[in-house]
Amino acid sequence: MTKALDFTSGYDSRRPPMMGHNAVATSQPLAAQAGMKMLQLGGNAVDAAIATAMALTVVEPTGNGIGSDAFAIVWDGEKLHGLNASGRSPASWHADLFAGKTAVPEIGWDAVTVPGAVSGWVALAERFGTLPLTTLAQPAIDYARNGFPVSPLIGHLWQRGYSKLKDQPGFSACFAPEGRAPRVGEIFRNPAQAHSLELIAKTNGEAFYRGELARKIAAFAQEHGAHLTAEDLANHRVDWVDLLSRDFAGGSVQELPPNGQGIATLIALGILEQCGIEKHHPDSVQSLHLSIEAMKLALADLDRYVADEEHMEFAAKELLSDHYLKSRAALINHDSASDFVYGSPTQSGTVYISTADASGMMVSFIQSNFMGFGSGIVVPDTGISLQNRGCGFVLDPSHPNALAGSKRPFHTIIPGFAMDGSGKPLMSFGVMGGPMQAQGHMQMALRIMLHGQNPQAAIDAPRWRVVQGREVIVESTFDRNTIAALRERGHQIVVEDPLQDYNFGGAQVIYRMPEGHYVAATESRKDGQALVS
Repeated sequence: MTKALDFTSGYDSRRPPMMGHNAVATSQPLAAQAGMKMLQLGGNAVDAAIATAMALTVVEPTGNGIGSDAFAIVWDGEKLHGLNASGRSPASWHADLFAGKTAVPEIGWDAVTVPGAVSGWVALAERFGTLPLTTLAQPAIDYARNGFPVSPLIGHLWQRGYSKLKDQPGFSACFAPEGRAPRVGEIFRNPAQAHSLELIAKTNGEAFYRGELARKIAAFAQEHGAHLTAEDLANHRVDWVDLLSRDFAGGSVQELPPNGQGIATLIALGILEQCGIEKHHPDSVQSLHLSIEAMKLALADLDRYVADEEHMEFAAKELLSDHYLKSRAALINHDSASDFVYGSPTQSGTVYISTADASGMMVSFIQSNFMGFGSGIVVPDTGISLQNRGCGFVLDPSHPNALAGSKRPFHTIIPGFAMDGSGKPLMSFGVMGGPMQAQGHMQMALRIMLHGQNPQAAIDAPRWRVVQGREVIVESTFDRNTIAALRERGHQIVVEDPLQDYNFGGAQVIYRMPEGHYVAATESRKDGQALVS
C-alpha cells in the first residue's frame, strides 16, 4: 500500500489543498472555471478536461494554442487509456533542408509540425465525453469573443514572447494589435479565435484538418514557402497507446510511451529503488544527491534512445528491466557527483490539466506550443498559433530522433498518473516546463507516494532541475546548508528565483483518497487554480 498522506506539514504556500467529490486543477483560474462548469452541467471528467483545454488556448496563449500538440491519460472507472495526439513532420521534410545548421530552428515555419491538440479534443470527446463539443467549447468562445483580463504572470510572459516573436508572420496582428503586448489587467479579445473554435466544435475538428481552417493554414504556409501542406493536415491521426508502468512505493507510476520523455521518470524511480531511497528524508542531502544522480542517468538514456516509437532501436520497455536498472544504479557514487553516459539495455510555454469526477473517472491531460508561443507563426484571421515541435528533432542522421518526413519529434510534454497497490487510481498529476517535466514527475512521486506528503506540500516543496553534466539548478528557497553540502559532493549548483526564472514549471495534482473523494492542489508560485465541488 502507498503511504497515507500527511496534512500536518508543508512548505511556504499561499493556499491549502482543496477537497471534494469533483475536481479540476490547471494553471489559469478562468480555464479551471470552464472545466468545473461542465461538471456542474452533468458532464464527466473528460468533458471538464476538454473544456479546460480549449479555454486555456484563449486565456493562456503564452503556453498553448489551437495549434498545439496534446497527450492524455484517462482512467475510465475500470482501466487506463493513453492518447498520443502529437503531430508529425511535413511529409516533404528531409535533413538536407537544414544543411549547414547545427539544429532545427526554434522559430518560424521551419519549426512547425502538424498540430495535434484539436484531434486530441475530438478523440477524447468521441470516446469518453457526454456533452456536445459545442457545449465544451462555449466558455473558450466566450473568453475569446468578449475578452478576459490578462493576469500578471501571463502578462509578463506575453511581453517576453512579443519581444522575441513580433516579426514572425501573423504574430503581432493577433497578439499585439495595439503594437505592443497587452498590459496586465487589460481586457484582451480574439474574435478570430472565437470563430475558429466555433468551426472546430461544429465540425468535430474536420474544419481544422480538412476544411476551412486547414485550407487557410496550408495557404499561409505556401505563401511563405513552407513545407506544411493540406495533405499533411488531412493525413494526421491520433494513436491510443498502452502505457509504460513501473512499480513504486507500494503502487505504480504510469507514463505514456515515446515519443515523450515520461520514460525518464520511470527509469529514475527504478534506479532509486535499487539505491534504497526510502531510507532518506526527501529534503535530506543524501536523498537529493541520489535523486539527482538517478535523473542524470535517466536523461542520458533519454537523449540517446528516445524518439518516435516507430523509429526506436528497440522497445522502450527494455530501458525499464530490473537487470538494466540495477546495472545503472551501480554506477552511482553515494558520496559524490559523477558524469554519466547512456547505457546499453539490449546488450547487442506548456499547460497541464487534471480533472476527476464523482463517478471515479480521472484525466491527466497536457498540451503545449513548446517554447511559449511556439513558432511565432499565427495564421491570419484565425487566431491559430502554431507550435514549434519540429525543433525537437536532431540533425544527426544516425540518431533515432533524426529529422525525417511524416515522423513525430521527441516531445517534452507528458501527463502523469499513479495507481495504488490494489490497482485503483491514486493520482493524476503533471509538472510543466520543458525538460523539467520528467524530473518533476519523479519529485512528485517521491514526495507523495514514498513519503506521504500531501499534494500541496509536494508542489510547494523546493524543486531542482538537472541541466547538463554536473550542473543543477535549484530554487532559491532551498536550505543554504543543503546547497553547500551538495556543492561539496561535486554538484555545480545554480540558484534561481522560481518567480523570476520559470525554470521549475508549474504543477497540478488530483489525489484520490481511499473513501473516493479527491484532494486537489496546484502551483502556488504561479496563477494556478484548483476547484472542487
